[in-house]
Amino acid sequence: MDNIRFVLIMAMLMISYMLWESWQIDYGPKPQAIISDKPNVSSLDAGTVAGAAVAANPQSQAAAIVSSAEPQAKVVSIKTDVYALEIDTQGGSLRNLDLLQYPHEKENTVVAKAYALVGLQAPAKDLSPIRLFDNQPESLFLAQNGLLASGNSAAAPDHHAEFNTAKTSYQLAEGQDELVVPLVWDNGQGLKVIKTYTFKRGSYVVKLDQKVVNTSKTAWVGKQYDQMVRVQHSDSNKGFIRTYSGGVVYTDKDKYKKIKFEDMADDNQSFTSPGGWSGFIQHYFAATWIPPVDQENHFYTKALNDSRFVVGSYSSDVTVDAGADAVLSAQLFVGPKIQPVMEALSPGLELTVDYSWLTPIAKGIYWLLNKIYGFIGNWGVSILGVTFTIKLLFFRLNKTSFQSMAKMRKIQPRLKELQERYADDRQKFNVEMMAMYKREKVNPLGGCLPIMVQIPVFISLYWVLIETVELRQADFALWIQDLSAQDPFFLLPVVYGITMKIQQSLNPAPVDPLQAQVMKMFPIVFTVFFLFFPSGLVLYWICNNSLSILQQWYITKHVLAEDTHHHH
Repeated sequence: MDNIRFVLIMAMLMISYMLWESWQIDYGPKPQAIISDKPNVSSLDAGTVAGAAVAANPQSQAAAIVSSAEPQAKVVSIKTDVYALEIDTQGGSLRNLDLLQYPHEKENTVVAKAYALVGLQAPAKDLSPIRLFDNQPESLFLAQNGLLASGNSAAAPDHHAEFNTAKTSYQLAEGQDELVVPLVWDNGQGLKVIKTYTFKRGSYVVKLDQKVVNTSKTAWVGKQYDQMVRVQHSDSNKGFIRTYSGGVVYTDKDKYKKIKFEDMADDNQSFTSPGGWSGFIQHYFAATWIPPVDQENHFYTKALNDSRFVVGSYSSDVTVDAGADAVLSAQLFVGPKIQPVMEALSPGLELTVDYSWLTPIAKGIYWLLNKIYGFIGNWGVSILGVTFTIKLLFFRLNKTSFQSMAKMRKIQPRLKELQERYADDRQKFNVEMMAMYKREKVNPLGGCLPIMVQIPVFISLYWVLIETVELRQADFALWIQDLSAQDPFFLLPVVYGITMKIQQSLNPAPVDPLQAQVMKMFPIVFTVFFLFFPSGLVLYWICNNSLSILQQWYITKHVLAEDTHHHH
């Protein structure tokens, strides 16, 4: 059974892929300069050219009005139970958004105690919350929105226009369920826009309403746009784990589509779709604009200078008659990628939890993980439960695998004899070996195939454990207080190495002495490899190995004993 060769090939492929990915990140294409950060509305829309000219003009009338008023506070600060953020009165953009319930790291009480026992100070943890939207140029990430006038309509406020606000800070009070933050813009000539953000308790969805009030003599025609701008970002993950960070667009036709920073740099992209959504995602977190489902939306991406990238969408033209008003709205999801929450919000949004090509299997595993968690309330125990269930499902397969392995073990001494007899004649040895397999009804692949079938399931489970935000900083037991971080005492990887060693001792050793040597090295190599893996993943492998050992013991004792029994 050339198990070892297969494992080595897999390992090599993985390493080459990771090398290629790192190369892309370091030496991939860089963006070129583009001047405007507003949506380029396609020239098919009649009269856009005039509209663009007006929009590009500094709005002289508006500027005159704003400057005569008292100077505005530049920033409105907002605090809810899940967010702390700022709204810039220039354009009403969202910035410096902290996820209060998601700190960068968490304290480990057992580790702290262990250090105290030795009389040392435990290494400091970064307990500050994760910041998504950010004002700093080197980590710039903003959610912008505005209105674009069409034709000869009066200029409307884009994401550079100055808004007025009544208060400079809003906080969600005890017992209060929602926070409404209005911003007002007025051109003094009959066009007024009230931009309102609504935050709800416990929710990672922000509602945006732009109310256009037209008291002028002529109709106003224009569209709403929502976009995110972000500098190139890559997830600084520890160890071997690479996750996707970049743009995403969901349309009716193409469904879920990742648009990498380098693709944006190569070429501006555009899609049109009813409904849909767009934004940027990273490991565990996402920020997406979700325009109304019942309207046609034009999605676009852009690369600006200073390696800034834009992903967004604009609506079709909306007409607001003289003396009338209209509300243009959108939703913003910004926070952790919790699938049930996202599924309820917009079609395809849960796909931002990216299980790559194994999504169908991985979704099933996630569903099971979540169900078990619902009963037990511990993600670590859920991982054990899922491992157990998968083992049960594959029990029959493994039984056949062990049966053929046991037969292999039986003929092992005779194979050795053959090998010695035909030491000089490789060809003859192979012919004789095949003949022996035939006589003894041994299928040399019998041990391998069941393992092959299970590989996609293992890889899916790996993705589920890597991508699922619910496992981030989830407590298991004792010193394992974060399933997404490595074991602070490295005990689990050592236990894993031991289970691997036991499992090997139950299998026939390879005939080839070199292979046997390599196999001996395996538990050590893997232990070292696993030292830096998330403890949730190592926990899964320990459980899987232990169940394999039990299963092998059971099958060898009962099933195979019966087999030999029948033959006599």
